[in-house]
Amino acid sequence: MSLKQILIRVRSSFWYLPTVYSIIAFILAIISMVIDRFILLHDFTTIIPNVFLSDVNLAQTILSSLSTSLLTMTTITFSSILVVLTTYLSQFSPRTLQNFITDHHTQRVLGIFIGGFIYTIILLLLVRNNEDPSFYIVPTFAIIVSIICLGMFVFFIHHVTTWIKVSNLIFHITQKTIQSIHKQFVDEENYKEYPPWENWEFDEIQSLEPYLVYSKRSGYIEYIEFNKLMTHSTKDNLIIKIEQDLGKYVDEYTPLFSIWRLKDKRQAEIYLSYITISTDQEPFQDVHFGFQKLVEIALRAISPSINDPYTAINSINHLAKILSLLGKKHLATPFYYDQHRQLRVIYERPGFDDYLYECFYQIRHYAKEDVSVMTAILKALTYIAQENSPFIKQAVWDFSYYIVEGLKETKWLSKDQAYLNNHLKDIAKACQKFNKSDELLLIEKR
Repeated sequence: MSLKQILIRVRSSFWYLPTVYSIIAFILAIISMVIDRFILLHDFTTIIPNVFLSDVNLAQTILSSLSTSLLTMTTITFSSILVVLTTYLSQFSPRTLQNFITDHHTQRVLGIFIGGFIYTIILLLLVRNNEDPSFYIVPTFAIIVSIICLGMFVFFIHHVTTWIKVSNLIFHITQKTIQSIHKQFVDEENYKEYPPWENWEFDEIQSLEPYLVYSKRSGYIEYIEFNKLMTHSTKDNLIIKIEQDLGKYVDEYTPLFSIWRLKDKRQAEIYLSYITISTDQEPFQDVHFGFQKLVEIALRAISPSINDPYTAINSINHLAKILSLLGKKHLATPFYYDQHRQLRVIYERPGFDDYLYECFYQIRHYAKEDVSVMTAILKALTYIAQENSPFIKQAVWDFSYYIVEGLKETKWLSKDQAYLNNHLKDIAKACQKFNKSDELLLIEKR
C-alpha cells in the first residue's frame, strides 16, 4: 500500500482528528505549565490581577472540576453520536453511517472535548505544592479552554439536529458524489479525441496471452492509483488492462490486471500495490457508491414501514442532478495513452446508459404504483435531457421506453394517467422527439 493510500485511509478513520487534537492538547498543557513557572520565577505575578491567580488547593479544585465536567460532556457527545447512527441505520441506510462518522465537524467536536479533558488532567498532574508561596495561572487557561469546549458543545447540538435531517444527508451524499465525478472524469468539451487508427495496439494484443495479476485478499476495490499505473506502465513499456471497476467485490484469486509485454513477473507485485482493497465500500473514487446510497434512501422511504414518498422524491431529484453532470463528462473511451500516443492502460467503465439504469431500475420496480414517485422519475429524465447533448437526449429517450413499459403494467385512474402523460410529453419535448411523443403516452385502458 502506497503512502497516499495510507493517508487516505487514516484521514477517513474516526479516530484521526481526535488523536491529533489529543496530541496538541498534551503539548499545550506542557507549554502552559512552562509559561506558568516562567511568570512565577520572573516575578510577573505583581502585574497580573489576583483574580487570575490561584493557590495550589484552588488550582487543583478548579482543574479537577473542569476535567470531570469535560469528561461528562464527552460522554454525552458519544451518546448523541450513537443516537444519530441508530437513526441512520434504521431509517435511511447502513451505508450512510460513514457520512456522519467521517464528517470533520463531528470528529473535530469530539477531538476538542477529548483534547480539553487531556489538557486539564495533565495540568492537574503537574500542579504541585512544592514552592512557598505557590501561585498558578494555568487554572485560568483551563477555564478558557472549558469555555471553548462549552461553545463547541452548543455547536455540536446544532450540528446533530441538522445532520439528522434526511434532506441534509441527501445533499451531503450528492456533494461527495459530484466531487468524485469531477476528479475522475473530464468534461466532454475538454476531452482530446485520438484518431481511430491509434487503437490498433488493442486489436494486436487481443491475439496475445496476457499475464494475469490476481487479488490476494477479499473485499471491495476502494482506490486505484491511476496516475501511477500510467507512469509505471510507460516506464516499463507495458500495456495494462484494469479488469475490475471501483466498488466491485473481489475474492482471492480474482484477476485485477491483465499485463502485456511483462518481462519480469516480480514486477507484478508493484502494480498490485496501486490498488487498495477494503473490507467495506468507501466513497473516495466510487461514483456507484453515491448512487447506491441515494437509491437505498429512496427505497427505504417508499417502503410500507416508513411510507415517506417526499424523501424518495428528494433522492430522485438529487440523482437527476448527478446524472445531468455525468452527462457532461466523457465516459466512453477505455483507452489511455502516454505522451507518445502509445496505449498504456485499458480501463472500461460503465456508459451513461448503465448509470441511468442503475439509478432508477429499483425505484421503478418498488414504486410502480405510486404516481408521485413515478412522476418524479419522469421529471428527472426531463431535467437530464434538457441540459445535455443529443447523445444523452437519445439515451434518456431510449430509457423512457423502459419506464413506460412498467407504467403500462399498472392500472391508473384517469386523472393519474393524464398527469403522467403530460410529463411523458415533456420528456419527448426535452429529447426533441416531437413527432414521436405519442409512442410514450399511456393510452391503454384497463
